[in-house]
Amino acid sequence: MHRGIYPDTATSLTRGSLRFATVVVIACLSVTTAAAEETSPQAILKAMADYVSRQENLSLKYDADIEVVTPAVEKIQFSASGDIIVSRPNKFRVSRTGGYADVELISDGATVTIFDRGGNRFAQVTSTETLDQVVDRLRTDASLELPGADLLLSKPYDELIAGVLEAKHIGRGVVEGVECEHLAFRNLDTDWQIWVEVGDRPVPRKYVITSKAVGGAPQYSLRLRDWKTGVSPASDAFAFKPPDGSSGVSISLLKDIDEIPDGVVPGGTK
Repeated sequence: MHRGIYPDTATSLTRGSLRFATVVVIACLSVTTAAAEETSPQAILKAMADYVSRQENLSLKYDADIEVVTPAVEKIQFSASGDIIVSRPNKFRVSRTGGYADVELISDGATVTIFDRGGNRFAQVTSTETLDQVVDRLRTDASLELPGADLLLSKPYDELIAGVLEAKHIGRGVVEGVECEHLAFRNLDTDWQIWVEVGDRPVPRKYVITSKAVGGAPQYSLRLRDWKTGVSPASDAFAFKPPDGSSGVSISLLKDIDEIPDGVVPGGTK
């Protein structure tokens, strides 16, 4: 009789153990899948984009490097630095100081001013457009590119992810002492990387674009630092007062205020 009892008990225990093991495996798979989704490059990029676009007021400093490749296949790098202040939806002030131009772009919500500080001249257009619309208009009408503009738009994720063919979460890196998630993306003509601060403030800290379609694969690099969010700008942060001796000109005359000398073909346009 006892010999008949123990096999049934063993079978019952085995089935119970299998059921328990199955539940454990399913739970582990669920946790692993959730963790994988949270650390996917798209998810990290989306978290960064959502955080930045939610900030009504923000300011930061940046350093930019743009490479060119000469006909002699020599790489030359041009550097610039500046400040960015944004108060959504349509107030901003962006400066860029380099070896070949010293420029400021200002919008007080009613007028957009492009100020060539080096040439002491400025162009103004009446506009109540948003930052997104002004960025697009400057690209189209004046061939002007705001540093890191794609990162500051109202829907940066849509702009960044458009045309992406491949995405990787490389791991973690440190940018100016700040631990970051390192992401890499591939488009048809460009490869680009971005480093996103780890933690509850996922701001971009470094952004690198490589132009594969240009010989020598030149790069555009942007380092973003001193991020401040949730702080209201000063009352005169977006005011423009023409300096003594300055002259107002047509925006079409401000073609020589790029980061590199006129006639040099740059790389790193995403």
